[in-house]
Amino acid sequence: MNHSDFLKLLQSDAELNKIRLNIRTCLSKYITDYKLNSLVLGISGGIDSALCAALVKPVCEQFNIPLIGRSITIESNKKEEVERSLKIGKLFCHDFQHLDLTPTFCENKKLLIHFDDSPLSKMRQGNMKARMRMMILYDLAQLYRGIVLSTDNYTEYLTGFWTLHGDVGDYAPIINLWKSEVFFLSKFLLKECDENQKFALQQCIDATPEDGLGISNSDCDQLGVANYFEADKILIQYFKGNQEFENHILVKRYLNSDYKRKNPIYISRKDILK
Repeated sequence: MNHSDFLKLLQSDAELNKIRLNIRTCLSKYITDYKLNSLVLGISGGIDSALCAALVKPVCEQFNIPLIGRSITIESNKKEEVERSLKIGKLFCHDFQHLDLTPTFCENKKLLIHFDDSPLSKMRQGNMKARMRMMILYDLAQLYRGIVLSTDNYTEYLTGFWTLHGDVGDYAPIINLWKSEVFFLSKFLLKECDENQKFALQQCIDATPEDGLGISNSDCDQLGVANYFEADKILIQYFKGNQEFENHILVKRYLNSDYKRKNPIYISRKDILK
């Protein structure tokens, strides 16, 4: 992976405006090239899915296709998280519903072996939740001849803060933005929101990022940093060759999650035939 394009954080109004326009232009071309009839988005109540909704809504309206949003909650989602997802979904999506899959999850959880309250068990259950949500989103995409949008950002992608075959979709509009840039761009987009949208998006900007699994109080606790701005600066310094951070938990997570970014592993034809 070449990190040379990621060695600074983009935050000026000129840079953010260019990002906004380029993301929408690229998405418009993709919709045209593949003749899509809808876009499907999972709304979590966090800043990433809120930003994706705000970025994508005008593009969908340009092509007169729906942005289909679903808030799919399962037991461990906090009340305030659910409330934020409902606001974003209702204000930015053209077709929106809230689904509670807790009863289905409780049945599916019986299939798991040796689950308890340990962090590993919570992660295993979290993976099942992510994959259940994605089943719903992909079914909608097939029904309405569309695609599922990914909401991961670059920081999460590097640190493995996502589920294989779970919260990864077909088109990832913000995956090459650092988490810090997600905050900057979200604040920039407040300018084009009406008052209700602005309030809902600001709530997501202000919310503490968390995985919803109860493993820790926030994502940053697991990453060993005070906030995502610190996380991004550490990773940027590491990619610049600063050896001071080579033993930091963030860098270890980056190295240990490399297999996820290379999934699936293909055996080359050359190796098969040698």
